[in-house]
Amino acid sequence: MAPNPSHLAFVGTLVLALALGALAAPAGAEDGSDRVVHITARSFAFDPEIVRVNRGDRVVIELESVDATHGIFLDGYELSAKAEPGHPAQLVFAADKTGSFRFRCSVACGNLHPFMIGQLKVGRNLPLQRALVALAVVTVGAVWFYGTRSGRKGRAPD
Repeated sequence: MAPNPSHLAFVGTLVLALALGALAAPAGAEDGSDRVVHITARSFAFDPEIVRVNRGDRVVIELESVDATHGIFLDGYELSAKAEPGHPAQLVFAADKTGSFRFRCSVACGNLHPFMIGQLKVGRNLPLQRALVALAVVTVGAVWFYGTRSGRKGRAPD
């Protein structure tokens, strides 16, 4: 029995959709990019105050102090580092939790020290989600197209 050309085309489309999805998507749900973020600390302020990364990113925060010894403590990740003028510090971690996390100066640096805070916002890994949506759309489209074609067999043409 010879294979049905319609079924072969359907299977070929599904294989192509899976291959495109595998190429477009990261290898795993938590794979991301390497992100280097430079934060400058000065009396009672971080610049930038808000840092945005994606879940799965490998994040390197480079803390540079311009006026006094400052620290950084990242809530939710329980990481800290201390920088002195001319001697930057680094925090290296995987952004494996989605949400907003406060970072604050961990070295008493003056009267307004308690207000020296910033925010790390870890968003969803959008490239992965877009690849999965594209894969689903191509697969559903192929099922619909080939399903309607095979349903017309034996019927009079429209």
